[in-house]
Amino acid sequence: MNRRTFQIAALALSATLAFPAMAQTVKLTLGHGAAPSNPRNEAAVKFAETVKARTNGRYEIQVAHSAQLGDDAAMVTALRSGTLDMSANSQGAMSAVVPEYNALGLPFLFSDIQQAWQLLDGPVGEELAKRTAAKGMVVLGYWDNGIRHITNSKRPIKAPADLKGLKIRTPPDAMTVDIMQALGADAQQIKFSELYVALQQGVVDGQENPLANIAASKIYEVQKYLSLTGHKYESTPFLISKRTWDRLAAADQKVFMEAAAEATQMQRKLSKEADEKLAGELKAKGVQIDTVDRKAFVDATRTVYDKWSAGDTGDFVKRAVQQVR
Repeated sequence: MNRRTFQIAALALSATLAFPAMAQTVKLTLGHGAAPSNPRNEAAVKFAETVKARTNGRYEIQVAHSAQLGDDAAMVTALRSGTLDMSANSQGAMSAVVPEYNALGLPFLFSDIQQAWQLLDGPVGEELAKRTAAKGMVVLGYWDNGIRHITNSKRPIKAPADLKGLKIRTPPDAMTVDIMQALGADAQQIKFSELYVALQQGVVDGQENPLANIAASKIYEVQKYLSLTGHKYESTPFLISKRTWDRLAAADQKVFMEAAAEATQMQRKLSKEADEKLAGELKAKGVQIDTVDRKAFVDATRTVYDKWSAGDTGDFVKRAVQQVR
């Protein structure tokens, strides 16, 4: 080694020893199924920015929106295997792995959105988090997917009888299917990423989603009627693979949790604000908006409570209902 080469090598070694914090950036991926303008994506981007800033760039989180990495069920599988780091996922997909999530979607369980958040931020949410960890995923927070309503292209829906014979798309979760069937609809499972085309081509007559999803995914372009049924609540569990979590140092786990708490509050706020203003905006786009006979809908879905209270997760269902009421 000549003198010049030795000097360069010595300088490089000196820089490495002097700046150990300048380690290689750890790149992680956060996937979800919502559109870029959805509060879910906005909060995911905020979380990624916060983590990067507070770790001085040691962690760089790429957000993959619009089901780029597969549907919610596929992302849950990837989280459990460790091939995906994080996901702002869905209550329905999670219920296939942790059936107790179904209880959150009981028909007309909550009188307002605040009740849902209080339940999730208390003992019920803690128990769900423990059950989730046992399945290879760590709950970073419970984001919001809003109160769900029904749209269709055929006719106004004001009473359960108006749903009879309509093909309504639902996510592949048993609770939503039971609700739609109790109301007389023909429940059809279609991936959310394929929903717009399915509605456009008449594969199904309608669907049910919170207003934020209806607006962000432009479902209003292919659905004339919107009925404010408010038939169920949906959470968005914000998750990190336990394999990824276990690789984080304790100090970094703390940063991730703090950033997630801030992102959770942001996402809930955006979701609530969107819900409050979107009905008017959708009406301005030509959608006919109808209120419904709530009592008739509540009465028609009482059998759903009976079924789920007597099922395998009946004890958890009863505890959740008791805490709400």
